[in-house]
Amino acid sequence: MNEIIFIVEEAPEGGYQLRALGESIFTEADDLESLHAQVREAVSCHFEEGEAPKIIRLHFVKEEVIAL
Repeated sequence: MNEIIFIVEEAPEGGYQLRALGESIFTEADDLESLHAQVREAVSCHFEEGEAPKIIRLHFVKEEVIAL
């Protein structure tokens, strides 16, 4: 596996929630600054040494509601 993709969504209580596609990896971060460190740590904890993907791709999803 060369890369892993995470869906990044804003958490209702603030910060961000991340979940990997195709793997059971979930994490959260308080801000964008800590987001990269959190996702790297989650990936390294999930995979055995030498098996982790080389690229972590973050897909940011932002939902907006417009009332009429």
